[in-house]
Amino acid sequence: MKAIRRFTVRPVLPEPLRPLSDLARNLRWSWHAETRDLFQSVDPEVWATAGGDPVRLLGSVRPARLAELAGDRRFLRRLTAAADDLDDYLTGDRWYQQQADGLPAAVAYFSPEFGITAALPQYSGGLGILAGDHLKAASDLGVPLIGVGLLYRHGYFRQTLSRDGWQQEHYPVLDPNELPLTRLNEPDGTPAQVSLALPGGTALHARIWLARVGRVPLLLLDSDVEENDHGERGVTDRLYGGGSEHRLLQEMLLGIGGVRAVRTYCRLTGHPEPEVFHTNEGHAGFLGLERIAELCARGLDFDSALEAVRGGTVFTTHTPVPAGIDRFDRELVGRHFGPDAELPGIDVQRILALGMETYPGGEPNLFNMAVMGLRLAQRANGVSLLHGQVSRGMFAGLWPGFDPEEVPITSVTNGVHAPTWVAPEVLRLGARQIGAQRTEDALSVGGSERWDAVADIADQEIWELRRTLREQLVLEVRERLRVSWRQRGAGNAELGWIDDVLDPDVLTIGFARRVPSYKRLTLMLRDPDRLMDLLLHPERPVQIVVAGKAHPADDGGKRLVQELVRFADDPRVRHRIVFLPDYGMAMAQKLYPGCDVWLNNPLRPLEACGTSGMKAALNGCLNLSVLDGWWDEWFQPDFGWAIPTADGAGTDPDRRDDIEAAALYDLLEQRIAPRFYERGRGGLPDRWIEMVRQTLALLGPKVLAGRMVREYVDRLYAPAARAHRTLTPDTARDLAEWKARTRAAWRGVSVDHVETTATTATAELGSTLGLRVRVALGDLGPDDVEVQAVSGRVDAEDRITDATVVPLKAAGAPDLEGRLVYEGPLSLDRTGPYGYTVRILPTHPLLASGTELGLVAVPSQEVVEGAGMLLR
Repeated sequence: MKAIRRFTVRPVLPEPLRPLSDLARNLRWSWHAETRDLFQSVDPEVWATAGGDPVRLLGSVRPARLAELAGDRRFLRRLTAAADDLDDYLTGDRWYQQQADGLPAAVAYFSPEFGITAALPQYSGGLGILAGDHLKAASDLGVPLIGVGLLYRHGYFRQTLSRDGWQQEHYPVLDPNELPLTRLNEPDGTPAQVSLALPGGTALHARIWLARVGRVPLLLLDSDVEENDHGERGVTDRLYGGGSEHRLLQEMLLGIGGVRAVRTYCRLTGHPEPEVFHTNEGHAGFLGLERIAELCARGLDFDSALEAVRGGTVFTTHTPVPAGIDRFDRELVGRHFGPDAELPGIDVQRILALGMETYPGGEPNLFNMAVMGLRLAQRANGVSLLHGQVSRGMFAGLWPGFDPEEVPITSVTNGVHAPTWVAPEVLRLGARQIGAQRTEDALSVGGSERWDAVADIADQEIWELRRTLREQLVLEVRERLRVSWRQRGAGNAELGWIDDVLDPDVLTIGFARRVPSYKRLTLMLRDPDRLMDLLLHPERPVQIVVAGKAHPADDGGKRLVQELVRFADDPRVRHRIVFLPDYGMAMAQKLYPGCDVWLNNPLRPLEACGTSGMKAALNGCLNLSVLDGWWDEWFQPDFGWAIPTADGAGTDPDRRDDIEAAALYDLLEQRIAPRFYERGRGGLPDRWIEMVRQTLALLGPKVLAGRMVREYVDRLYAPAARAHRTLTPDTARDLAEWKARTRAAWRGVSVDHVETTATTATAELGSTLGLRVRVALGDLGPDDVEVQAVSGRVDAEDRITDATVVPLKAAGAPDLEGRLVYEGPLSLDRTGPYGYTVRILPTHPLLASGTELGLVAVPSQEVVEGAGMLLR
């Protein structure tokens, strides 16, 4: 019989054990080994059954066992030490508190998914894991972050395989009361809620759940409440589910409802109000509209409120392809805003204008969430150097007249939270080498000097560690494979072969990620016979562990999974290659440390960052990857291999895959496997061990989420906080009026004449030319503009590359026609073909960059022809 209602019945903890509840409710246990060890010792068998989840453990442990522990003085000493350590972690000064004054009092960080721990399955892939690592690193550093997301009652799907290898999706129902969450309540004990107005006079209500991620509160909005109708209750049913309207409602709840949840949390707890709002991908972009509405309700006009909001907003884009961005029909968006729906005080046309693709090549009827995110944020970034470059090109249409290099999108390369992803055995080795506290600092704050001690670890210790981790992975794979085959319908009598799957002494390659086509799950199968030869090589065999989920609506991705599974099912190779279903955090934490080589072969440049290889590297795993994302930025032959790409414009996709697969096979056969198996005089693979050491010492400090969050603080949060404080209602109004006046007057701005002191087409390195430029400013004044000389090497089409920009100075008063003369030197500091141009940009003390307005005046063709010549 099926129960009509479900309860979680918890035992009452004896008084001496009450601190266990606080430890379980703070997710720091998910990256704090000593706290996990404490919970495991409560009841190792129940801990394993509970999947390493302290909340489930405490809900299942026998009262008799609790009574026994309440009298166990040794356990109570450990419990007191763990509780005191957590208290010190939560209240003591950390990196952020030791910085100079002026940093933001608080930062609100919005993301559609958060991967904190397998016990809170609110993530689908890299975006969520990155968001979780961002929160954890902010907590370790003491950054006053407030996380904001949605609570999905079905999370993301669980994956199994059919007998023929087809992906099956399952959506388990999650009960918030069984998760490491607490409900946010009003002072009278009623649940704290936020509401959104819907067309037709109805409303969408959501409850606020609180997860404590160390020092960081994470607010999760849940629409499955009694006050909602059936359709509204399902808004937060699952991650990335439903059609366009369902997704729009999710994103309105995340952005608009999320700001309201932050305000509610700060009101109830006294937490400082955020000065900076960070939008992690476009899904939460509507948060800017809610903040504009807040300011308009206080008497500010829309344009002034927009400037005030932009100053304190940071937008991070994670996709290198337009198809990865949520876009909605403008009529759908328009129906959900305005007098009869949400934000009735704001003109719907102003809202729509923020997201419309009003640039060449855009779809004029589509509302683009990333475009809105960029227009509502004064600061924006991609997630690797290469991705920043790709993003500047992708969104260049928003800044017409500027080269992509000048589009105001910077980059902060992602990092990973080392305490979450580094195996306990690696942590213990570090603690033995440099001490526990220095190891913790090295993994959380970073800094290369803290990693130098890796050079002193003996070869034997490194190699024994690597074999131990590989052996643990082998046992984990066999266990998971056995479970998978039972789910596929196999009986125990058919599964004896699994005892021989993988070998702890064989070179082990890992490949695990989501399965969109551009990540090329099956590139390794391009030549099945050649792959089989590598797997079964008599002296230098290779073994491969593969995992990944295809999106439920992506049948193409599911076919790739099935193709891989069918190859791995072949009795000839099934002991050397395995596909593990249901890839998630729990599996990943075993997989990364146990692999010797981490494989990544996306179509370049479609991998924005790709952090799985970073997690592997922190455990001494070497990377084998296409030069994309972070690997393009930090690859060195000292600690990995680059797969050559065949990305010429004339190469068709099939030919490209053939070439790159052949390069992959060649690297494995001729360079990687020989290096792994060759032995020095001491019987150890000396050159391989040295690459492991270089990976840890050189890559380790770079790939940390602590380094990433420190960069966000220094380069984005601190300037955004300063802009937020400066943009008071009066200054925001002044800035909005100046922008409106500048845009209206810009048609009167021109470069009328350019001349130099150059008399020939050649000049000597180090010499200086004089530039003299006459400009018309129309209704603008000299304080409204900056006249610049732009110079540098030129290519065959006379385009300036690697430009140097020098402001020119006004010389004298305007002439009788109102024109001004600007002068300045042009230093010839590079040899070869060299050229220059001049331009006029708007300038104002409150602009983040001269490109912000997308306005530029350059010489006309007639002026260019009389302006001197290129120097060759």
